[in-house]
Amino acid sequence: MATFKYTAKNKDSKTVSGKITAENKAAVIEELRKRSLIITNIDEVKEATAAKKAFLSKKVKPDEIVIFSRQLATMVDAGLPIIQGLNALQEQIEHPVFKKVVANVEVDIQQGASLSAAFAKHPQIFDTLFVNMVKVGETGGALSVVLDRVSSYMEKTLKLKRKVKSAMIYPAVVVSMAVLITIGLLVFVVPTFTGIYDSLGHDLPSMTQLLIGISDLLKHNLIFVIIGVGAVVFFMKQWHKTEKGAVIIDGAVLKMPIFGELIRKVAISRFSRTLATLIQSGVPILESLDIVEKTIGNRVLEHVVDDVKSNVREGESMATPLSKSGVFPPMVVRMISIGEKSGQMEKMLLKIAEFYDDQVDTAVDGLTSIIEPLIIGVLGVIIGFIVVALFMPILNMTTVL
Repeated sequence: MATFKYTAKNKDSKTVSGKITAENKAAVIEELRKRSLIITNIDEVKEATAAKKAFLSKKVKPDEIVIFSRQLATMVDAGLPIIQGLNALQEQIEHPVFKKVVANVEVDIQQGASLSAAFAKHPQIFDTLFVNMVKVGETGGALSVVLDRVSSYMEKTLKLKRKVKSAMIYPAVVVSMAVLITIGLLVFVVPTFTGIYDSLGHDLPSMTQLLIGISDLLKHNLIFVIIGVGAVVFFMKQWHKTEKGAVIIDGAVLKMPIFGELIRKVAISRFSRTLATLIQSGVPILESLDIVEKTIGNRVLEHVVDDVKSNVREGESMATPLSKSGVFPPMVVRMISIGEKSGQMEKMLLKIAEFYDDQVDTAVDGLTSIIEPLIIGVLGVIIGFIVVALFMPILNMTTVL
């Protein structure tokens, strides 16, 4: 398959242009004739080289989707037809996969599909939330407003995700360095003392025997230890794909010391902002909850949202299952209950999201200040144990002499 750029005239003698993906030039000509277009020019668009394609990530970054959505909203608001807007945006997109997807969306619209239906064919880029909001925008005649709203939602979600990632990177790097240093000491330094201990001819203290035992285990079975750790990680990932495993692991994550509270605050913020954005855009409440359930990212919380959905379907309150879950704090439950009664649900949800965004900021700052001394303390205990265990036989021998 290749991509061809064409220029043609329609029935009104107006010049139109676009891109078509087809097997060859003849197939493009046949397709354009079916559309009753008079062809003036067809050129094959040169694809990126194989090396370049391999270098470029196939995954489209969320930032690119945000920019695309924001620019499309501006063009629609200015009164530019969707096809012309997509064509203009397509020319400035650098990511080869995203460029091809937008070209396919343009072709689908030219063939009579709606914008939301064309987006829905590419779920790896345009998720359920994006597609449903675009659908509502098309139906209500407020596409530019909805596209701008979904862009704002994605920007805030990305900002929150980056904060959490930045909070996790520092501890991960320090812990990794600590593990590597400890392994280096056990594999390379401790064995050099074994000859010294043999020459002493005395029984070694239990601490030293334990240290030598661990050192021998790592030195002679390091490859098996690495394989074992890899196997455990692989097993945990596979188990997480099952319903029971996901519930147990995600539940344990929420109960983790220090990190669990941060993850819970992020989840509450995401739940509130996603639901508020969907309701604000006119998506029906049950459909909104269904989308939230698919995008919340934690199986325990998915079950909570499913319970909320069941309650709403039966005409009952959202607050009851949220209160029973034990995940959502009383303040959040009370605000949602007030929002239901006053008819200002989206306003209350946005207030909750903003509050928990600030809470995440505070938690991230606090996390850094707590983790640093904690890691240093743990590393100090480990290194201290190794040093004491190494020199204890020598000190004992000196005392005897």
